[in-house]
Amino acid sequence: MTSQAARIPTSLIGAAGEHFVLYKLFRLGLRAGRPPEGTPEVDLLILDEKHDVVTSLQVKTRARGNDGGWHMSAKHETFISDRLLYVFVDLEEESPPCYVVPSRVVARFLRLDHSTWLATPGAEGQKHNDTKMRRIRPFSKFASSEFPDGWLNEYQERWDLLKQQ
Repeated sequence: MTSQAARIPTSLIGAAGEHFVLYKLFRLGLRAGRPPEGTPEVDLLILDEKHDVVTSLQVKTRARGNDGGWHMSAKHETFISDRLLYVFVDLEEESPPCYVVPSRVVARFLRLDHSTWLATPGAEGQKHNDTKMRRIRPFSKFASSEFPDGWLNEYQERWDLLKQQ
């Protein structure tokens, strides 16, 4: 990504990710659109042939950063629904990959990763203070049998999960 990306406001990066996902959905022949303004925690809706909502998407986009992850918050540990999926878009790549992940997997990862971080001493042996900030990374900083390094690769371009809803 060019150094110009460093000057792009976060809101534009998020909008670019949503439009990129809409493009991908269009290419898959899925009907999708934005929900009404003010709809919390839903960025895009996927409709069936009768225009009934079958899946809700929350799109998280990154285009720069040195932590290698998508920023989230503690509230994402509780957003679990069979009809909610997250799409993590990596605009840092030349050909942006998308990771389509069920909300229950995201919530579980965030809870496990954060609790492990809290239990792990800091660089100077200090106790970490609890925060609302969370991250999803393509690698697992605190690898476990449930989320080993590279765990997110299983969800790369898993658009088929949308049709299983």
